[in-house]
Amino acid sequence: MAEMVPNPLHEALGEALRMVEPLLEEVEKTVETPFQAFHSGKVWTGPAAKRFDERLAHHRTRIRASGDTIVSDLRQALARTPSQVTEEEARAIGARYGLL
Repeated sequence: MAEMVPNPLHEALGEALRMVEPLLEEVEKTVETPFQAFHSGKVWTGPAAKRFDERLAHHRTRIRASGDTIVSDLRQALARTPSQVTEEEARAIGARYGLL
């Protein structure tokens, strides 16, 4: 039986997830703080403010949805990817994805 080694793709997906999650949280927080301040009613009011609020809310929703999709896709790919493969498979995977 061939010796099993860590799958470089599994490791790369795990690293991507560990890197992306905090970045997405930071982006969401960066948008959320001004969104909440704007909704306090003390920042800006009037028709132009209402239009701005609609656009800000739209972008905030899109950011959250996109972030959720990215994290979900990475988690699914990680779950489908075996953590251990043969040495030959590891070399082939590494070469295919530039993970050498």
